[in-house]
Amino acid sequence: MSDLLLGIADPAVGVVLAGCGSVLCVRRPRSLIGPLMLAAAGCWFLGSIWIVAVFLHRGPLVHLHISYPTGRMRRPLAIVSVICAYAVSIVEAIGDNPWVTLAMAVLVAVAAADIYARTSGPARKAGGPALGAALTFAAVLALSSANQLLVWENDRLVLLLYDLAICVVALVLSADLLWGRWTEATVADFVTQVGARPDLGALTGALQRALGDPSVALGYWLPDQHCYVDDAGQSFELPLDDSSRIVIRVEEHGEPVAVLIKDGAVQQDERLLADITAALRLALGNARLRAQVRANITELGIARRRLVEAADGQRRQLESELDGGPQRRLSEMSRILENVDAKVEGGLRERLTPMLAELATAQAELRNLAHGIRPPALESGGLAAALPLLVRQTEPDPVDLTVPEGRLPPAVEGAVYFVCAEALTNIAKHANATRASVAITVDHGAVVARIVDNGCGGADRNGSGLRGLADRVQALGGWLSVGDRDEGGTELMARIPLEEAS
Repeated sequence: MSDLLLGIADPAVGVVLAGCGSVLCVRRPRSLIGPLMLAAAGCWFLGSIWIVAVFLHRGPLVHLHISYPTGRMRRPLAIVSVICAYAVSIVEAIGDNPWVTLAMAVLVAVAAADIYARTSGPARKAGGPALGAALTFAAVLALSSANQLLVWENDRLVLLLYDLAICVVALVLSADLLWGRWTEATVADFVTQVGARPDLGALTGALQRALGDPSVALGYWLPDQHCYVDDAGQSFELPLDDSSRIVIRVEEHGEPVAVLIKDGAVQQDERLLADITAALRLALGNARLRAQVRANITELGIARRRLVEAADGQRRQLESELDGGPQRRLSEMSRILENVDAKVEGGLRERLTPMLAELATAQAELRNLAHGIRPPALESGGLAAALPLLVRQTEPDPVDLTVPEGRLPPAVEGAVYFVCAEALTNIAKHANATRASVAITVDHGAVVARIVDNGCGGADRNGSGLRGLADRVQALGGWLSVGDRDEGGTELMARIPLEEAS
């Protein structure tokens, strides 16, 4: 009796797999489950007439269970499980090993559970049949392994259960794919792909896979130009009235958002198309919001750089006005008083001498003020001219200086100069250092300023001077860091990209 049932069940499995696979290839051409069932059926019939290929069907079956309902895999564990299943099924000697069979059953169950656990919403609902099918197949594999390992000697019963499980799984998955949650699963897969790569360029590829139409094209509406463009920003021409191409317009609040063009010959699933269009509308809205945020951030950065450049321009103007106005008048007054001093004697000269001293002090203070606003050497010769003058006027002595020749963008030169000036001022006031170094380098499209001393450390990172410098550097797209060195002292580093500040 058992032999008769096995004789009927064995070809029935191949027929069920072939029948279900053929129907799915016609009704669900976008899913790879149909071709996988046909592959499993072919391997099943081949194993019936050639004993070496008796386990060959397990590769496509594991692939089918792990990748249902789309037939595509993205989880690393799922990919490893399917590769191992194909490798084991090819070699009959290994496939007949009960321990290898048990290991494969555990791997299939774990991979299916991993996929199910990492999904949510419609994808999890659609993944329920896949999880049940994978666990059923893993269970019969484990039962077959236990029959050999525990010497139950129930080979015919185990084979009947194995055949029955494959038939039931094939029928259940086919019914679910035809009348179940195929649409929800496809839409969830589309949303997952778009979420992984939110740029507009990924949408066309995701749409082609979801709709099973490699000719799908997507155009984006530009309100300012009143036209559609493709991913590359080129003009997107709508096809003429032609039954071979279907034009689907995507709108939001009555305004055009995008246009979808697909092959009219590809079988349409109206519900799937409607859900994909709704998901596309949402994806485009999110993409536009992200693009707007990026544009706002870029515009904010540009505005901050403009403020820095405007402040530098005002400093240059103020320095020029001081030099050409008050400083020139003080110099003229000093010359007049010196001429008077040379011609008078006695008490009048005694009165002029303190006035000349006060006038010289005022000139020096005004000169220092003008130089602090923006030194003339920085304006005329750049960092290579201004920094040597700066280090000679500060403590400690000596200060090692490394500065490249050539000019940089004015905003960068100003920022680097004032970073060095503030750092050297802090070293002189607070660090009790005996040595310091200033190194300015240009590295990979950015200028780097590194100021190091051997003092007591403990620099106040929240001090008003350093905080203002950090804002200035960040406005140019760079960063500033201050920290204590392991060997003692403080290190201040600023990095400013030249492209951002040019």
